[in-house]
Amino acid sequence: MCLAGFINACKLTDRTADTAKIVLNGAGAAGIACVKLLHNYGVKKENIVICDTQGVCYKGRAKGMNKWKDEFATERPERTLKEALVGADVFIGVSGPNLLTAEDVAKMAKKPLIFAMANPIPEIYPEEARKGQPDAIIATGRSDYPNQINNVMCFPFLFRGTLDAGARIINEEMKMAVALALAELAREPVPQEVERAYGGKQFVFGPDYIMPTPFDPRLISRIPKAVVQAAMKSGVATKTITDWTQYEHDLKLRVHKTHY
Repeated sequence: MCLAGFINACKLTDRTADTAKIVLNGAGAAGIACVKLLHNYGVKKENIVICDTQGVCYKGRAKGMNKWKDEFATERPERTLKEALVGADVFIGVSGPNLLTAEDVAKMAKKPLIFAMANPIPEIYPEEARKGQPDAIIATGRSDYPNQINNVMCFPFLFRGTLDAGARIINEEMKMAVALALAELAREPVPQEVERAYGGKQFVFGPDYIMPTPFDPRLISRIPKAVVQAAMKSGVATKTITDWTQYEHDLKLRVHKTHY
């Protein structure tokens, strides 16, 4: 989900992955997984700074480090989260509440991308972030703000595709396929049934809609298909699907039995 939002936010702000400067706060399993996928997409390691409760994870730091943090340890001179945020294009938070201020956001690059995913209280609320930069693109883990980053749009369909492919593992290619499919889906016209589920709210690709909603019925057919194709292409599938039209139909039947 994080990568999908990043891809689309970059399109809206004319950024490229290989030049984007990213600061991650929360160097646990979720945070490391996020930056690994971003790196595989094209973000350079030298443009990534990860932070934990001790501050910036840098080369030579002894306290609180491990092999996963070491992989992304920086050689830059910043030692605190606030220092690292100066000039950064992207903030990714999988940490704790109210760790950023409007002043921090003001010091980031123009039109920053802020993914404050701590729940239920994000690292910074959207209204506070916009005091720092009104044109920031902001995502949270909450359903009451635009751009919700929620695993419900990823994991059920990733697992569905994994099972249908008989994949031995879930590899990076399969995860990447999910992110790319989600990003593409958000750039397409939204079905009316999604708008009805949200009380008539209209969704158009832009700063307040960079990823699909959890109630998008297209998720069940798009994401598993992308996963199966990636599993087959990368050699971890033990099953082969050739009739993709039938496969998509079967997927839709799982949640829309009365429609067919």
